[in-house]
Amino acid sequence: MKQWDMGLKFEGDNRVSFIIGDVRDKDRLARALDGIDYVVHAAATKIVPTAEYNPFECVKTNINGAMNLIDVCIDRGIKRVVALSTDKASNPINLYGATKLASDKLFVAANAYAGTHDTRFAVVRYGNVMGSRGSVIPFFMSLADTGVLPITDQRMTRFMISLEQGVELVWHAFDDMQGGEIYVKKIPSMGITDIAKAVAPDAEHKIIGIRPGEKIHEQMIGLEDAPHTFEYEDHYKVLPAIYNCSSDQSRINGGKKVDEDFIYTSDNNPDWMTIEDLQTWIEGSREKIGTI
Repeated sequence: MKQWDMGLKFEGDNRVSFIIGDVRDKDRLARALDGIDYVVHAAATKIVPTAEYNPFECVKTNINGAMNLIDVCIDRGIKRVVALSTDKASNPINLYGATKLASDKLFVAANAYAGTHDTRFAVVRYGNVMGSRGSVIPFFMSLADTGVLPITDQRMTRFMISLEQGVELVWHAFDDMQGGEIYVKKIPSMGITDIAKAVAPDAEHKIIGIRPGEKIHEQMIGLEDAPHTFEYEDHYKVLPAIYNCSSDQSRINGGKKVDEDFIYTSDNNPDWMTIEDLQTWIEGSREKIGTI
């Protein structure tokens, strides 16, 4: 459906072509990437309960698919590859997060795996995109008229990012990367009950308990990454520990080393989104909520 919609939107634009395929299919990837210079890897099985109940399928897409893409990008002479990660890849407790952590490790190490080839790989990491399919905002909106919203745990917090912010981080990674970096966007947090109030202010909240594989709070940078993490105005950059480059000034590029006990979680975040902020965003984004 996405290809159909985009085909109509970009009809006659020779910059855009559409190919049906799967990251599990290495031959199809090789055909799709012929003549390509830059790749954004966004393919994933991403819904936490789906991954918990279908682990083999999750591994095939998120890990085997990443391996296929890395091989094909090197063989095809791709210049730069940016892979999309998730907050669930930091200190993972669910299969989705574990497979994305493995994927992140693959893309970081791929810069050495490339050998004498010039292909370079980096990763961007952020929370759930607001309004994306399967996320909490469209789910709550679908139930708003019932007058009751299910809340897993009242303490739960999540990072909030718009699609536009995510895209901006990808562009920055392409411009800044030397290979092996993980870029983490600075974004606000919000409590699950405040998200519910923003969507349906008068709805009753029904506590249903945490689903399999869910965390109370999400994490994007862990304590173990602190020695290799640098802070910038609107993002953090985790340099690859396996390349021993945390003193390379060309990579640091003006960043400030974070404290040795630094962690970046959705509950210790200094930046919080208000109910009014989210309501304003929802009103301006109703047409695209659930289509991302």
